[in-house]
Amino acid sequence: MVGEEFPSVKTKNIGQYLWLGIAIALVLIFSLAPVMWQLLTSFKVNQDISKVPTVYFPTRFTFGHYIELFTRRPFWRYIFNSAFVAIISTSLALGFGAPAAYALARLRPWGGRVILTSILLVTLFPGILLFLGLLEIVQALHLGNNYLALIIPYTAINLPLTILVLHSFFQQLPKDLEDAAKIDGYNTWQMLVQILLPLTVPALFTTGILTFIFAWNEFIFALTFITREQMKTIPVAVAQLSGASTFEIPYGPIAAATMVGTFPLVLLVLFFQRKIVQGLTAGAVKG
Repeated sequence: MVGEEFPSVKTKNIGQYLWLGIAIALVLIFSLAPVMWQLLTSFKVNQDISKVPTVYFPTRFTFGHYIELFTRRPFWRYIFNSAFVAIISTSLALGFGAPAAYALARLRPWGGRVILTSILLVTLFPGILLFLGLLEIVQALHLGNNYLALIIPYTAINLPLTILVLHSFFQQLPKDLEDAAKIDGYNTWQMLVQILLPLTVPALFTTGILTFIFAWNEFIFALTFITREQMKTIPVAVAQLSGASTFEIPYGPIAAATMVGTFPLVLLVLFFQRKIVQGLTAGAVKG
């Protein structure tokens, strides 16, 4: 009797794996379909793009849209602007967020719980609602067409999330490490930089990449605070791509620009995938 049950159990497991595989495939198709459509459009000739009925797969492949992207517009400059603003704001968010998170987790200042609650409320606050106030500040400080007009808001908006994530990691680290470091003569700053931060590398990568992606993709602030052509970021440059005439929408160059703007983020996530997974899973388990 026992031996007769194994085939049915095995068949049941195969069925479960089959349905799971189908579900995963459907989710992947649903998630990646817009990306694949943009990718295919970037290689289509204009006749295929405008053809009715829709041509889903290009009949002729062309790199003309990518060439046009870098010859008609200073797109390398846009990439540099986005990378510069994103890297600096990410570095500042981590640089200010790590000490603040450690102080709240270990030094336990007076009113620490109130501070953490306030930080949590700030993370729930939509950044777009800060637009008018930031516009007044940028005008008052004459920061228009200045990288600081983007770096400062991006850092401020991402700082609360950075503090919250790193705070949970510092709380999970064993306090014996700090006690041993104090016995060895380490002060608080040395202990943070030389001992604790290397142990929180997964959390730093996770929050850093989230901060970088936000700064790279942000549109409203970059559109308003930066009007000089040579200082525009990729999202603004893509939105302002124009065709040969007023009534032409350059779908090909827009698709190519979208892929160029997305490719660095894909590489970044793939390259640091292991660290991101470690950061997400370690933050969900106490021990």
